[in-house]
Amino acid sequence: MPIASAHPLLSVAALVAGYGRPVVGPVDFTLARGEVLGLAGPNGSGKSTLLSVLAGAGRRFAGSVDLAPGVEISWQTQRQPAVAGIPLNGRELLALTGASAAGLPPWLAARLDERLDRLSGGQLQFLHLWACLQAPADVILLDEPTNNLDPQGVAALGAAIAARAAAGAGIVLVSHDDDFVAAACQRVVRLPGGPRP
Repeated sequence: MPIASAHPLLSVAALVAGYGRPVVGPVDFTLARGEVLGLAGPNGSGKSTLLSVLAGAGRRFAGSVDLAPGVEISWQTQRQPAVAGIPLNGRELLALTGASAAGLPPWLAARLDERLDRLSGGQLQFLHLWACLQAPADVILLDEPTNNLDPQGVAALGAAIAARAAAGAGIVLVSHDDDFVAAACQRVVRLPGGPRP
């Protein structure tokens, strides 16, 4: 259940966004503390672009994105940074985002001292997600979080998202996994159309 709050963490009004040109919008929604909101729409409708604009990376052509005072954002993109040859382990990655390892599933907690480039794709994906979810942030943006995860990983991700929302974070996620969106999200905002000419 979302934690009741008179003031949303995030308010989006008549937002038109993109990079070199608009690719999404106009879009309107608010995000409450404790809410998990999904963004849905066909390929090319601008879901990932919208997340990037919320994180401050994309271009806003019109409309507004307003954060409540003091709100911090944590953003998990679809593409993870390359880790081959980098002598960084899981514990060090979590430390970089200020995330705690407490509650990490045992199948990954046991591998925290291994280098990232020795983890499987699913283990690395989950570790990046954990680092994002457990960072000291109020708004968490997740782009295709179930990529590379097996059913055990998807179940653990759903539990981690629910726990983080119960602790008061607002979460916006994009996923092509309709079952996951239905299970994880209290509300879904649908973006119209596909690529613009």
